[in-house]
Amino acid sequence: MGAKKRPNRRQVLVGGAALALAPGVARAQAARPLKIGILNDMSSVYADYQGVGSVVATQLAVDDFSKTLGVPVEIVSADHQNKPDVGSAIARRWFDSENVDVVMDLPNSAVALAVIAVAQEKNKTAIGSGAGSSVMTGPKCSRNFVHWTYDTYALGTGLGKALTEAGGKSWFFITADYAFGKDLEANCAAAVQAAGGKIVGSVRHPLNTADFSSFVLQAQNSGADTVGLANAGGDLNNCVKQAHEFGLSEKQRLAGLILNITNIPSLGLDVVDGATICTGFYWDANEGTRAFAKRFQAAHPKKMMPNDMHAGMYAATEHLMKAVAQIKGADDGVKVVDTMKAIPTDDPLFGKGIIRVDGRKLHPMYLYKAKTPADSKYDWDYFQLVATIKPEDAFRSLDKGGCPFVKA
Repeated sequence: MGAKKRPNRRQVLVGGAALALAPGVARAQAARPLKIGILNDMSSVYADYQGVGSVVATQLAVDDFSKTLGVPVEIVSADHQNKPDVGSAIARRWFDSENVDVVMDLPNSAVALAVIAVAQEKNKTAIGSGAGSSVMTGPKCSRNFVHWTYDTYALGTGLGKALTEAGGKSWFFITADYAFGKDLEANCAAAVQAAGGKIVGSVRHPLNTADFSSFVLQAQNSGADTVGLANAGGDLNNCVKQAHEFGLSEKQRLAGLILNITNIPSLGLDVVDGATICTGFYWDANEGTRAFAKRFQAAHPKKMMPNDMHAGMYAATEHLMKAVAQIKGADDGVKVVDTMKAIPTDDPLFGKGIIRVDGRKLHPMYLYKAKTPADSKYDWDYFQLVATIKPEDAFRSLDKGGCPFVKA
């Protein structure tokens, strides 16, 4: 055998450098932060509903739990412009080249469905707080998705049942013409009919509509005693304002199916006129919600109070970090979601709950009634509690959802 060739000085130096760097490289890999991408409407019809408020809420959760759980977190955000192709392109870029592990919020159900498809393809995690359509835990469910705050079934069923039992026996719908609005109308209509009411008609409008006059006139001429507004954000505000201008609310009850606290500064309590809302969170419910709300308001650029979807971002982020701490990473989206399902949920905003096998987060929902201007005693004092809906009554039962992987 020939003599072994001795390494030269350069090889020794390079090898030594590699050995010296190895522990640092290992530490860097171990410390790679959980990277969360917040994808929502930052500039248009849902900007106050979610927008920068969702970033604020997520950052508060990171501030509260990241060090305790040992999960470093980086947050990025983007505006999907309410366009599914834009939303899916951002998610794909985030997953492919920017090390984003989880995409969250996802208002506009058409965008949410497009992003969930990308997350499933890449085996990443998607969590919906602003997303609404109940098909996301039904026929279009995904093992890579958690639906946290609300859905169209909970809102439509809760309000449809309550308002029909309170005397709203005939309904006409003004509906946003995309997945969210259509599902919200369908779920509410089913609850109305189950409670003994009837549907006399509906009309659909494009997203981000400025002129609702023709839709309001059709509702007025329908003869329905209740007009269900299956739209949200700026569309809901414009629709309610124009309905009042036409005098619709003098003879017919307006039912804003996703009316919440962020609508009231624009509308005013006198215009809302004792409306009933269905929500999983109200900022003034207890000490825990009030403490979060004051921190949120201080950090929000427009000094707004949080709605249920902002609260959902806080709570979902906390629970996500618990799962990542347990499995020591977020590369495998199905594994992250399965771990989130296995851990009972418990936070100061929604209390104790679970994430069901189909991805549906279960917690109580509440019926609140808008206060009169005279009854409102301080800023953002808009609602009073009417009733609590148990989780098993608030959300569609598992056997009725039609989620393919659950049935399989």
